[in-house]
Amino acid sequence: MNLHVLLAHRAANGKPLRVLLIGAGKFGSMFLSQVRRTQGLHLVAVADLSPQRAKESLARVGWRADQYAASSFDEARRRSTTFVTDDAPAAIANDAIEIVIDATGSPAAGIRHVLACCKHGKHIVMVNVEADALAGPLLVQRAREAGIVYSLAYGDQPALICEMVDWARAAGFEVIAAGKGTKYLPVYHEATPQTVWGHYGFTPEQVAAGDFNAQMFNSFLDGTKSAIEMAAVANATGLTPAPGGLAFPPCGVDDLPRVMRPASEGGHLHHRGQVEVISSLERDGRPVFRDLRWGVYVAFAGDSDYVRRCFKEYGLHTDGSGNYAAMYKPYHLIGLELGISVAAVGLRGEATGAATGFRGDVVSVAKRDLSEGESLDGEGGYTVYGRLTPAADSLACAGLPIGLAHGVKITRRVAKGQVVTWNDIAVPDSDAVLLRREMERLYRA
Repeated sequence: MNLHVLLAHRAANGKPLRVLLIGAGKFGSMFLSQVRRTQGLHLVAVADLSPQRAKESLARVGWRADQYAASSFDEARRRSTTFVTDDAPAAIANDAIEIVIDATGSPAAGIRHVLACCKHGKHIVMVNVEADALAGPLLVQRAREAGIVYSLAYGDQPALICEMVDWARAAGFEVIAAGKGTKYLPVYHEATPQTVWGHYGFTPEQVAAGDFNAQMFNSFLDGTKSAIEMAAVANATGLTPAPGGLAFPPCGVDDLPRVMRPASEGGHLHHRGQVEVISSLERDGRPVFRDLRWGVYVAFAGDSDYVRRCFKEYGLHTDGSGNYAAMYKPYHLIGLELGISVAAVGLRGEATGAATGFRGDVVSVAKRDLSEGESLDGEGGYTVYGRLTPAADSLACAGLPIGLAHGVKITRRVAKGQVVTWNDIAVPDSDAVLLRREMERLYRA
């Protein structure tokens, strides 16, 4: 509750937190809109593969040209301006930087950036949940060994869910379930970048006029992004996936206590302590009443007569037994809230969520029959979608992580609906593959 006060003290003493943003896409742009208005933060540099695109993002969110006209890190630090570069490794290594934000969305790039932060002693805020789902448990271990903080990104749903879980546990409640809302129907698992816009209700004219990435939008629709985010939550909180992965039960906010309780007590959960995503659509396509499409929730238990009475006295919506209740946040503001993580990391040395174990994984599932010689096109593409699974099950079946299912070749037929395994592909030689395989050996032991 004191982050603003602490940031103000840093600003008054001329010692703002010095930040590097890598990736000036949508999430990064939202942070750019706020960081210049947040005292105690100095965005020393923005690194992007296209410096021109980064400058356009800065201008679009209201920065004046002179505010990002620094010609070097030293000038940016000395004059409290911002340097735009395409050299992320050099930026991470520079002494002007204290905290790095990875907003690239590339698992391989995210892993490289975390390892560079470990080498150079820079804290890392990972907007890149794709990298976290792929290798977060080992990356957190490497960061801890290097004496730096690795943190999930506040504003993104996983960190907000972690915060709600922490609140419930710190108040003495057992967390029964936690997760988020989304728009879901079973048929969406087959969606492709070619069919995605019809599901969103966008016309060809709207798509042509906007800056839309079909594959990125499709990763949200086909269930992959939900699986990735819930893997991150499971690994950070100790909650676990159901054996069959996400069920996406239709549920509005008033029904959370009833739906998010164990099936043995009339709910939809496989077990107490589960991650789950709820759908804003009924299975017949009708909208759910008071849906949570943009928000997050935590369901918890009273487990005593006195607490159940308190629930009733203070007007909580509960299930019929009065034992299960829920809290929710109806919206998340994505990059507009990212400064909370930067401040928590820089001022308190505290992560807004980070893996504490390997409990959830996201395996690649064939969207259609795949033939020998085909190349996979990754998250949100035409060939595979990501399915949440318990990590132990993923290790047992040698499931190919969705974060590595891009640009790799199939070596034998995989039927529609089957999990793609390491044995079905020509395994590439990359740092990301090596790190992931190391993590698998560590947790298989």
